[in-house]
Amino acid sequence: MSSTVVAIDGPAGAGKSSVAKALAARMNFVHINTGSLYRAIAYALLQMNVAPENITPEDLEHISLAFDGARLLLNGVDPGENLRAPECAAGASAVAKIPFVREFLLPVQRSSADGQWIVMEGRDIGTVIFPDAKVKIFLTASAAVRAGRRLAQGECAPGATLESIQKEIEARDLQDSTRATAPLKAADDAVVVDCSDLSLEETVDAIAAVIKQKNC
Repeated sequence: MSSTVVAIDGPAGAGKSSVAKALAARMNFVHINTGSLYRAIAYALLQMNVAPENITPEDLEHISLAFDGARLLLNGVDPGENLRAPECAAGASAVAKIPFVREFLLPVQRSSADGQWIVMEGRDIGTVIFPDAKVKIFLTASAAVRAGRRLAQGECAPGATLESIQKEIEARDLQDSTRATAPLKAADDAVVVDCSDLSLEETVDAIAAVIKQKNC
């Protein structure tokens, strides 16, 4: 199944979701947003009145996640825009560090390919989830650019400033790249795409060119 996967990894705020969605639409592939899985767990925990950092394996017994095409279902229901809340983003970062959570999500992620071409983005898609993916991209951008994009999108707490968001992003980068389980890093065979000075369309063009080179 990994021969039908375009894996897009990269730091928070690099635009992976937007790029993956646009790329999938252009290539007629299915877009799978794995970041939404961690946000969904955080959202479920909040509904259960459990702090994300206090999650236990028993809590996961009350959580069911599955992809219906590109649509994520949490306990059979599409959580929709609830996952975009700042507390879900923060909770996702907390649960993503926990080995048993990542183990819980591994089969959910791998089953999403199911013989069809997919574009999947996250932090460890090309290194852990699909190490034999046909195409591996590491999408990045400067912390300043990522902070500006996040502020413009409204994905931040009330009163947040460009400076405070950039500091949060830099802290998240350090946390993600130094964690013991599945740290954020470019796969050895990944193509690095820096989109700091690229538009969404230009970024998709660059990745589409890589896919063409791979004869996909």
